[in-house]
Amino acid sequence: MSKRPGSQGGGLRAGALGTFDSVVMAVAGCGPAYTVAATIPALVLAVGVAGPAVLLYCAIPMIGIALAFRHLGRLEVNAGATYAWAARAIHPFLGFLSGWALVVATTVFLVSATLPAGRATLALIDPELAGRTSLATAVGVGWFLLMAAVAALGARISPHARTVLTGTQLGLLLTFAVVALTKDGNAADFSLSWFGFSHFDESHTFVAGALIAGVGYWGWDVTSNLSEETRNSRRTFGLGGLIGVLVSLVVFVVFTIAANILIGADAIRDNPGGFLSVLGEAVWPGWGGRLLVLAVVLSMIATLETTLLQATRTLFAMGRDRTVPAVFARTHREWQTPWVATVTVALVALLLILVSASVGSGARFVTDAVSGIGLHIAFYYALAGLSAVVAHRRVLLKSVGNLVFIGLWPLGGALFMVWIFARSLPELSAGALTIGLGALALGLVPMSLSWSRGSSYYRPRPLDPERADAVDEFHGGPGAEPAPVAARRRDEILTDF
Repeated sequence: MSKRPGSQGGGLRAGALGTFDSVVMAVAGCGPAYTVAATIPALVLAVGVAGPAVLLYCAIPMIGIALAFRHLGRLEVNAGATYAWAARAIHPFLGFLSGWALVVATTVFLVSATLPAGRATLALIDPELAGRTSLATAVGVGWFLLMAAVAALGARISPHARTVLTGTQLGLLLTFAVVALTKDGNAADFSLSWFGFSHFDESHTFVAGALIAGVGYWGWDVTSNLSEETRNSRRTFGLGGLIGVLVSLVVFVVFTIAANILIGADAIRDNPGGFLSVLGEAVWPGWGGRLLVLAVVLSMIATLETTLLQATRTLFAMGRDRTVPAVFARTHREWQTPWVATVTVALVALLLILVSASVGSGARFVTDAVSGIGLHIAFYYALAGLSAVVAHRRVLLKSVGNLVFIGLWPLGGALFMVWIFARSLPELSAGALTIGLGALALGLVPMSLSWSRGSSYYRPRPLDPERADAVDEFHGGPGAEPAPVAARRRDEILTDF
């Protein structure tokens, strides 16, 4: 693979992943089982039985963001994803802040997910052990360090194991959901009103549910950060993300309906931390609860890896552009992975884990972290949607397909993310706002330093269908094609959504 200006080492390993690997990565990034365990109780508390409606209607704008990623990635393949696209389509300052937001969100998520991963693992052995915070933290740190080693060794390591982890959790979730839907003695009967707006009121608002669902769907975009390591990435870009969102939608909605029917919203509300065990026991007494907890453990393990990959690939791209110290762009000679970025993220996350555990605020930190990183997610997703519209503005009216799939749908997704961002601010705690807005504002410091030092990242390089190929050819970017081939491919990129 050709190196871009500012890169150090041999670059990332080209062709390490295939299209199927990208799909698996996208689904694993969403962490279906972990998301079900973490968000359904919160969703029920927020909107009652109207969870299916929130999940469905929030998936529609999220698909718009996935479409934006797909079209932007076909113009420029870059491990930085939104960090690179927003800079060229809108403004470098916004591009940098989107990359910073992703790095902060992924690092904070690693911290917030470690303790639950340890508790879920111990629950498989003895539920009483799960209540011992220090032991749970130690087990969670063990999983985290293992996944950090996997990320350092390369995205291609153990692809079959990743497929098994993801497939097993999906199989367990859907099996239990289907059995729950067909089992007698239910707590409630299915109602189409769960997909309507009649259940929303002053205490159960759609806004509150949308904030939770937005975080629940996060993670599919890991495929964009691995684009430089994916075969034929320019042609297949974004396919994994779209499939990841759709698979997550089906799993989340079906499982939420099953939970409403079999055990009811009240049981979930009364036992938010152990509702999976309650549901599992109701489906299969004796082993059902443990099997669902096993699905959560597998999901957490896979999600820790994909989250690390997102953070380290974004830092790699930022180091390559010298918007952060260039040392982050160094890759291992043999593994061809950004080992400096991986070690740095792992050490920072590990330090935060130990600090939160030592001061006894681990549980509170998890709650504030989920809310705080929701702001980061909404921020950089909104910029991706807007970037797609701005970059393709000259071709939006050339066909109905362009207008809908490159223009209106991504724009709708971006506006939805802006709405979530704005409406969530008054509802967040001081800790969540510190993680959200405070950490985002902190990014102004490295941005100002790199800008003052004259990084080429801040020079105008418009990203649009008419100039993207020429820019890629000039830079020798990953996935760049000869000009005649690129010219023929441009029409395919614009018409094949």
